[in-house]
Amino acid sequence: MKWLAFKHKIVLILFLLFLPFFTYAQNGYDRRIEKYQNQWIRLIPTHTKIQYAGGMGLISLGAGWDYGKNNQWETDVFLGFLPRYSTKENKVTFTLKQNFIPWKVDLGKDNDFFLEPLACGLYVNTIFNGDFWVSEPDKYPNGYYSFSTRMRFNIYIGQRIGYKIPENRRFFAKSVSLFYELSTNDLYMVSAFSNSYLKPTDYLRLSFGLKFQLF
Repeated sequence: MKWLAFKHKIVLILFLLFLPFFTYAQNGYDRRIEKYQNQWIRLIPTHTKIQYAGGMGLISLGAGWDYGKNNQWETDVFLGFLPRYSTKENKVTFTLKQNFIPWKVDLGKDNDFFLEPLACGLYVNTIFNGDFWVSEPDKYPNGYYSFSTRMRFNIYIGQRIGYKIPENRRFFAKSVSLFYELSTNDLYMVSAFSNSYLKPTDYLRLSFGLKFQLF
């Protein structure tokens, strides 16, 4: 009996000695799993957008992510639709866009409206069509075309006004914003500087859109 009691004491002491190790291992596992899950959660878009014009297509649909201390940064991806005009077929565009919104002003009695007085950014877009190219084809003399016909680099400035949807009325978004943008691209800017007869309407584009804030 004394021997059994002694064995039980040894087992209890060993259990107490190794308990912190098992607890730490479990906590470490939980932390790793939580970190892994959070990394995937960050990939879920925080907003969606629909935009008319802007050199991205007639209509573009996109999704993106807000981040920064005050969510002043946005990264968006868009797919755009370009109907056939002078060509025989419709086209699809892809756009990667980076936005900066330095501040937001709450409006209304209950701060249910807000104004973003300045929105600016850069974006690059391309068109999915074999008739357009990034590098100059061999059939043209070297230097004949100084710009890619498939890819455009753009810059814009604009403003936004939004409405915070009451919690009891939310369906899929917590706020909706209406925005406009005044933009131009690399080709237009070079043309504007080298051709003084061009008017602003020749190298500036006006576009409109809606942003639906999901989270």
